[in-house]
Amino acid sequence: MISSTKNPLVKQLRSLGESAKDRREQGLFLVEGTHAITEAIATAYPLEIFGCTEKWLEANHDLYEQILATEEIAKVEIFSEEVIQVIATTKNPDGAIAAATMPSREVANIKSLGLALETIQDPGNIGAIVRSAVAVEIDGMLVSSDSVDLTNPKIIRATAGQWFRCAMQTSTDLVDDIQKLKSQGVKVIATLANAPKTYWEYDFTQPTLILLGNEGNGLSPQLIELADEAVSIPQSDRVESLNVAICAALLLYEAKRQRFALS
Repeated sequence: MISSTKNPLVKQLRSLGESAKDRREQGLFLVEGTHAITEAIATAYPLEIFGCTEKWLEANHDLYEQILATEEIAKVEIFSEEVIQVIATTKNPDGAIAAATMPSREVANIKSLGLALETIQDPGNIGAIVRSAVAVEIDGMLVSSDSVDLTNPKIIRATAGQWFRCAMQTSTDLVDDIQKLKSQGVKVIATLANAPKTYWEYDFTQPTLILLGNEGNGLSPQLIELADEAVSIPQSDRVESLNVAICAALLLYEAKRQRFALS
């Protein structure tokens, strides 16, 4: 059992929860809690390190045996309760922790429906968007590099385990990636408050990439110019704007409704 908070492995895992730079340098990110780890295993997402307390092991013996049998997991350790508390980014960790391989940076293969997020700063918003995206079964999601880091522990928690079921990539050049998708026949729509066409009127049965912008400033002029069409979400004049995660859910479920009507 590892009981020292000064152990090199403990320091390594703790750094993954604290620093995006450390995550990038190590090529790993922190996965906390039984539910998230179970989802990672269920989707065959590569885990490299796993650690748990003795109490957790007693309550989750079958899952522990499954983890031991997973060849990709190079290191399995037992930690003291104090060590888990030091590593975890939550106040009340459930006793299980893992380190997973950083996601691919390749552009998602969007052929039917996808999202592109620009400068989204709130991890809770991205987490909620991921949950809607998985529920609607989109092809993938592009996220600009100036958005919150996709491996931020708060995002992973906010997805309720669905992080591992969403094909998403950080885009170092969102404009270029969108242009590539357009060249493949994907229509791009911008969400603008003053667009005369509502999202109900857009034909979501065609291959579509939905652009969503920063919580305060919306989409940049560059991305608006790239859009084939712009749509608005009707709302009361007394409401300044809707939360970006709500906007994503509305548009994604309208796309699902239209496509379901054709099936």
